[in-house]
Amino acid sequence: MRVYEELAKTGLEDLKMTTSLANLDTVSQEAAAENWSYTHFLGYLLDGELKERQRLRVKMSLQFAHFPYLKRIEDFEFSAQPSVDKRLVKELQTLRFIDEGRNIIFLGPPGVGKTHLAIALGVALAERGQRVYFTTALDLVTKLTKALSENRLPRAIKGLTRPRLLIIDEVGYLKLDKMQASLLFQVISGRYELESATILTSNKAFGEWGDVFAGDAVMASAALDRLLHRSTVLNINGDSYRMLEKKKAGVKLTGKTKKDA
Repeated sequence: MRVYEELAKTGLEDLKMTTSLANLDTVSQEAAAENWSYTHFLGYLLDGELKERQRLRVKMSLQFAHFPYLKRIEDFEFSAQPSVDKRLVKELQTLRFIDEGRNIIFLGPPGVGKTHLAIALGVALAERGQRVYFTTALDLVTKLTKALSENRLPRAIKGLTRPRLLIIDEVGYLKLDKMQASLLFQVISGRYELESATILTSNKAFGEWGDVFAGDAVMASAALDRLLHRSTVLNINGDSYRMLEKKKAGVKLTGKTKKDA
């Protein structure tokens, strides 16, 4: 009998079922005391193993994502932004757009919740144990420029096309030069070819994306063609949360400050 107990422990160790190994003695004693069936005992042991593996998978996914902070759809103030279609956002929360390879583009002025919604969708996917990566447009092109100078650009591009979801925040907030615009385009094109979902946030209307791509209207048109082919676009037209807070506080607004612009 002792031989099989040791064999069970060795087997669990070889199978890297560390949670089951740690719980084996306790669960075995409980099973004997309560006269569990063999399948009950095995199912209970495996349930603990699977739950722990899922917890670790989610933890790793959230770490990999590099979210600047965690947000959820439930925390979004729809009443403060009535232009946001709540029903559409709830549909996006199902994450069916991931399997469809559909891009999501949030457009609107700064501070209206574009990044909140983008992160919330990313967090929902990461909590399913899926790979998500968050970056600002500036950070993305900065890292790719460095990769180009170190002769490892193809590898860096591949790393950005692999995640199930890539979130590129603040597209258009800062002007890109020709090289940076080309690098951003390569990422967009690479994910399009793989039919991988991408979320972008931007304060620029599509008609202004020539400026986003360093004044290159042809490149901007090609990027938009790929992004919009399979996409959902949400325009958020409203005051920023900072402006709303000022209004609630009764502050008289005489014009936009540089911070609010």
